[in-house]
Amino acid sequence: MAVTALVGAQWGDEGKGKVIDILAQKSDMVVRAQGGNNAGHTVVANGVTYKLRLIPSGILYKGAVCVVGNGVVIDPAVILSEMDALKDSGVDVSRLKIDARAHVILPYHLALDELSEKARGAGDIGTTKRGIGPCYMDKAERIGIRMCDLIKPAVFEEKLKRNVEIKNNIITKIYGGEPISFEKTLADYKQYAQKLAPYVCDTSVLVFNAIKSGKNVLFEGAQGALLDLDVGTYPYVTSSHPVSGGFCVGAGVGPTLIKECLGIAKAYTTRVGKGPFPTELDDEIGERIRTVGAEFGTVTGRPRRCGWLDAVILRFAVRVNGLTGIALNKLDTLTGISKLKVCVAYKKDGAQICDFPSDISELEGCEPVYEEFDGWTEDVTGAKSLNDLPANAVKYLRAVEKLIDCPIKMVGVGPDRTQNFEI
Repeated sequence: MAVTALVGAQWGDEGKGKVIDILAQKSDMVVRAQGGNNAGHTVVANGVTYKLRLIPSGILYKGAVCVVGNGVVIDPAVILSEMDALKDSGVDVSRLKIDARAHVILPYHLALDELSEKARGAGDIGTTKRGIGPCYMDKAERIGIRMCDLIKPAVFEEKLKRNVEIKNNIITKIYGGEPISFEKTLADYKQYAQKLAPYVCDTSVLVFNAIKSGKNVLFEGAQGALLDLDVGTYPYVTSSHPVSGGFCVGAGVGPTLIKECLGIAKAYTTRVGKGPFPTELDDEIGERIRTVGAEFGTVTGRPRRCGWLDAVILRFAVRVNGLTGIALNKLDTLTGISKLKVCVAYKKDGAQICDFPSDISELEGCEPVYEEFDGWTEDVTGAKSLNDLPANAVKYLRAVEKLIDCPIKMVGVGPDRTQNFEI
């Protein structure tokens, strides 16, 4: 597999965790490069369900070094809790490496996230309120605290004192919230620092050396292309770059080092939070997809909005990520639906739109233009190849490939990592 990047090709929640877990079996190193604990990967292995938020899924394999890159924002309490849970399950976390330049989420980030979202009222953007956005804001403002600061007690105390004073002014005087305790935060985070210090290093050197020595390196994406801060459905986006280019900045590697880029998508479309969703189904089919597909957030538990597969979105993902292939998950969820639809274009004001709009206001009010396909009733959860699928399921997959001009290289037919096959 050499050097492969794996990204979400929709609005996130596409089942990346399982595909990453499958590819991690062949990997010497697995790298996470953006986002924070607002992202969640659910992996089912040997009947055990793991819900990973910050630690790469490759941690479940003894041979893989797992890297949390400089582009990730880290809540120390969350990553330590995740490490403890893995240890309790018998997983060795000594292979975890955290970049010294990764920024740290602090209590004032969580407070500001919740207060600012509440202040937006009906105009809220559906943040997970885990401090991710405010942490990235500090990073851009160049007042952020990084892991290299956290593990140096004197440096951390000085920077924390400055920031708490600034943030408490905002929290109390603008939002009317309760101030953050400097003393408690300092004490708590010094304990976190002692536990995390052995894992902190310059991971860009590790990643570069692994690639140059011919190791199999997997770049693990979080969220999805439509949530990218620059090219996604702004402002209903995340605070980082889930597209393939985000790996270069967030892991400290050059673009020529990444050879393959696999996009993960569902056989239908989902999204969480607000924002336009042209193929959304507010009917019994949408509810059926949600129930059968267990479409509830790994981190938040929020029910996901569900709709038909949108080829316009997937063509966008192919273009902005430079996808070399698609892994299509949850084909089994569509079993039993007599007629399936795929959105091939949008229609608005009498005009047909084939490329995903850059302006969200243009997307609002778009009506999907559908192609219809016959469904299937046969159980596909045991399929090991295309030959094991019903003819109509194969026709569906081949039609999707043609509509997005990108080959489907992997198909998921169930939640377990054994319920996937390559084409």
